[in-house]
Formats: sequence, structure tokens, C-alpha cells
Amino acid sequence: MPQTKPLVVVTRKLPDAIETRMMELFNVRLNIDDHPFTRDELCQAAAEADVLVPTVTDRIDSGVLSHAGEKLRLIANFGTGVDHIDVASAHQRGVAVTNTPDVLSEDTADMTMALILAVPRRVAEGERMIREGTWSGWSPTHMLGHRIWGKRLGIVGMGRIGQAVARRARGFGMTIHYHNRRRLHESVEQELEATYWESLDQMLARMDVISVHCPHTPATYHLLSARRLALLRPHAYVVNTARGEVIDENALVRMLAKNQLGGAGLDVFEHEPAVNPKLIAMNNVVLLPHMGSATLEGRVDMGEKVLINIKTFADGHKPPDRVLPNMV
Repeated sequence: MPQTKPLVVVTRKLPDAIETRMMELFNVRLNIDDHPFTRDELCQAAAEADVLVPTVTDRIDSGVLSHAGEKLRLIANFGTGVDHIDVASAHQRGVAVTNTPDVLSEDTADMTMALILAVPRRVAEGERMIREGTWSGWSPTHMLGHRIWGKRLGIVGMGRIGQAVARRARGFGMTIHYHNRRRLHESVEQELEATYWESLDQMLARMDVISVHCPHTPATYHLLSARRLALLRPHAYVVNTARGEVIDENALVRMLAKNQLGGAGLDVFEHEPAVNPKLIAMNNVVLLPHMGSATLEGRVDMGEKVLINIKTFADGHKPPDRVLPNMV
């Protein structure tokens, strides 16, 4: 007799090609209208599913996991970051957790570079001027920004995305500096022409642009604290396409309001989807709705990783992208 297909509950709408393949392989409950699951819905899904496929919008904490039934054995996260999942609690309950690494680096690096260009050159401000009909024509001193050629880029977190950003930034004539938990191999440093700073404080004080590329963990919460943000030079720009919680957003807002920073490009926010109204009112910031990895190609690649993780697990093997508590 054929093996019973596992019940897979998917919390958000995924690309059609991925959902179709899921339907072929598993017993799947899709989220057709793409509404964010309530906490009660997450608890019910945990109680009924063999496999839960959440996204960054779903907080799978110990309370949700306490409703997990005996069937739940895998949380196949659609995304790289797992800070919304209590991995340790899942592990204690015998529930494996997987993610989708290594497929979003180039897309996120593209968006990071777009922000690095857009903020100093006042792109969003100029675009609003055109739409609002307030542009009166060219003049030699109108809408002056700053070039990035020759500027120093400080990368906080030099993983795959940070390195992809470094490669792009070199093409725009920036010099590359970085702070990381572990220093890169000498050959990678040479390829990127990157300067390593063991002290984050010392690097921050010397850079023209800071770009954040570390995950949100207890160790990185408010890594860019009010004290560290105060180390930045008044003309410096801050770009964040990682996680909003890495930056003390209130401190950043205060400094931007007082013109103690050149500006900021933010794709993520500390309390998203809520965005600080003061940020929205500022001209020296570019704000995006967490779209750094939002390409069709990237989403399909993520979905294929989810499929592989579920199929491998259902076949009785260790999924390739398992996340363990000591990895978070």
C-alpha cells in the first residue's frame, strides 16, 4: 500500500509552481487568501500538522509549540532567518526545524546596493518632487547629494550577503571594511580587498556608509545601540536589509531628526509592519517594505528548498537545511 502523505500546513501564499508541486507530493492545506495566521490559527496548525511551513510573519514560540500534537515533526521555514521560531523549544519536543539558506544572497545584495546609491543621491526625495509637481527645473545647486565613489563601506556581518554586497560596492569604487564574529580567510579578504576590524566600535567611527547583514539573535539585539550609533560620523549613512531589531530604531530616529547622520536606507524595521511615523516624515531616509529578497526567482528557489527539506524528512532522512539550537 502507498505510504500516507504527510499533512503539510502552509501559513502564507507561496508561488504557484511551488504550491502545485506541494499538492502533488503531500497532503497540503494552503492559505489561499494569504492572510497572516492569527495565534489561534498557528496553534491549531501545530496541533494538526505533520509539517508546518511558516514564514517570518509567524511567531512560533513555546506557547504555540505547546499545542503541537504528536504528529508534528518538522517546521520547514520558508525563509533563511529563524528568529521568529523558538528552535530550542522545538528541538526539546523532537520537532526538527529547517530553513532556506544560500538562495537570497544576490537578491538582497542588489537591494542593499540600491539603497547605498539611493540615500546619498536623494533618489526618493527627487522622485517625490516629480510626483508632487514641485520641481521647477534644473539649477547648479539643486538637490545636491554625495558621490559614493571613494567612500568607505563598513559591513556588519560578512556572511554570504555581506560578501555579495562587498563585490558590488567595489564596482562602484568603494573601499570595503567589515566586522564579523570570525575573520574571513585571507584569500577571501584579498579577493574583496576587505579590511577586517576586530572592534566594531573602531570601524563605525571611521566609515562613510554602514550596511547591516547579521541575523537577529539575542547577541545582536540592538547591536547598533544608541552608544554605537553616536560613534558614527555626522555625514555617515546607515543601511539595513537584515533585521530591524539589530538597530536601536528610536536612537536612530533621534539622530536623524537632529541631522547627526547623513541619512538611512531601511528595508526592515524593529516593530514591523509598524513603521515609526517620524521616519515616514523624514526626507533623509529611504523606506522599503521588507522587499530585499522579493524576486520571483528567489521565492521559487526558497520554495524548492522547502520541498527538498520536507521530502527528505518524509523519506526518513536528515533534511539538508536543518537548524539546531546552537546555530541560532
